Amino acid sequence: MSDSRTPEEGSAGSDDRPQRPPRYEQVIRWAEYIKTQPPEVWGPQQNAVVNGQIESAQVVDVSVEEKKRIREFADETLRAEGEPDEENNGEE
Repeated sequence: MSDSRTPEEGSAGSDDRPQRPPRYEQVIRWAEYIKTQPPEVWGPQQNAVVNGQIESAQVVDVSVEEKKRIREFADETLRAEGEPDEENNGEE
């Protein structure tokens, strides 16, 4: 199952044409937009998107075990990238 509005290939709604551009094209368009606009313009827009994602995540019912698994994954990823994890405040 895809989270985009583009019908999956071979599905009833598929006509081999995407209904919207791939996400990387949207990212490129956003990067070009913020290069041409001052932070006062795009900053609140970006904050609205991020805040919406945070609010959506907060309403998802996640078990304590799942939260622990997610935190461990995040910490491993940060360590692999050489960044300190949140729980250790940079101390390992």
